[in-house]
Amino acid sequence: MKRTYFTRLAALALTLILALSLTACGGKDTNTDGDNSGDTKTAVKIGVPNDTTNEARALLLLQENGIIKLADGAGITATKNDIVDNPYNVEIVEAEAAQLPNMLPDLDYAVINSNYAINAGLNPVNDSLFIEGSASAYANILAVKEGSENEPKILALKAALESYETSIKGLFSMSAEEREAFTVIGSINGDGWSVDLPMTKQDDGSWLTDEAYQMDAGVEFKVRQGKAWDVAYGTDGNNFVVETAGTYKVRLTLNGEEGTVELVPAE
Repeated sequence: MKRTYFTRLAALALTLILALSLTACGGKDTNTDGDNSGDTKTAVKIGVPNDTTNEARALLLLQENGIIKLADGAGITATKNDIVDNPYNVEIVEAEAAQLPNMLPDLDYAVINSNYAINAGLNPVNDSLFIEGSASAYANILAVKEGSENEPKILALKAALESYETSIKGLFSMSAEEREAFTVIGSINGDGWSVDLPMTKQDDGSWLTDEAYQMDAGVEFKVRQGKAWDVAYGTDGNNFVVETAGTYKVRLTLNGEEGTVELVPAE
């Protein structure tokens, strides 16, 4: 006889969901060629993600801001076929979410996930016309087996997710220069991978920490760009490990997409 087992789950934390925002592209002239009267215009093209969840989110965001109206009950499964009122003659262009930033020159507007916007050098808060609010129905839940909520590894995961949420929110307010800059993060100073140590670009193109730090043997760290993990350097893809205790600055030397991390003894 086949038995079915069920495990009770407990919701431990409500974690970050990267918001969708509408960005103006400015890459197209919506006036029909040869007509300067302003009476005849081509459809306004708005790019949206083509996966079920994010397309519905994008359409709900457009509806919330009066761009379109969806059929009653369309909700979180809405597609462009559910549009029942289109007062601005909007043409919805469906595309893979990750490709929308690359399509900006061919669109009038695009609804872009924040993670893809950041990678494209856009600020989802400062560069958007409107953005999902905190009342969005979309969120990630950290669910664990009931009774394991206080296990050290579970609490460590919860802390890591909350730290990541804080860092992502910080990205929204960063300048382009800050997103391009490199920092050092690791177990230096006992910071537990929670503090980015600043670096300054040198005349030779390398990056050097602003201060020297006392490091014990076994300390691990990486050098990363924009306080994110898309571009990060250590040793052969792993963390850089200090072999000999001492007081050092950290230098990053770039060669194309490759980077070399080294310790510079304090003078």
